Amino acid sequence: MTLNDPFATMRAVPALTITSTTVHDGQEFALAQMSGLMGITGGGDVSPQLSWSGAPDGTRSYAVTMYDPDAPTGSGFWHWAVANIPATCTSLPAGAGDDTGSGLPDRAVQLRNDAGSARYIGAAPPAGHGPHRYFLTVFALDVDHLDVGPDATPAFLGFNVFFHTLARGSIIAIAETPA
Repeated sequence: MTLNDPFATMRAVPALTITSTTVHDGQEFALAQMSGLMGITGGGDVSPQLSWSGAPDGTRSYAVTMYDPDAPTGSGFWHWAVANIPATCTSLPAGAGDDTGSGLPDRAVQLRNDAGSARYIGAAPPAGHGPHRYFLTVFALDVDHLDVGPDATPAFLGFNVFFHTLARGSIIAIAETPA
């Protein structure tokens, strides 16, 4: 595991409180949140339940991402990215990030992850690579929507989020695949 922090170069903003019934900060993912699509036996590729609170005045929408900075790619690995979640929405049910985005609010857009599909893809660190950190982050934004479509990359979303973030909070989950 490396010590890189994906938010180290971003300006400090107030913290959102992020909670979940399916994943806990500093704890390992359950098998349901691991990736069967990427070869983890029994992995469910089920996005975790997330709730958030503490958004500042002026919050007009949210974005949610899951990012692994420890992936052996030189650029990390984006597992999930959702933009344009209305400010009235302060939680997502488990499984919201399925192939159809069935648990997402109507106007939310789910972007393609680094595996090429517009859905949540679970944790799948390479066998023997050591523990990986997965930053599940919610961003409170000062705009109703970002001009990103489903074919935009999560990195492009992140670039746009950078200019509009009022607050953010993360749960950092862990996963490791034995050698």
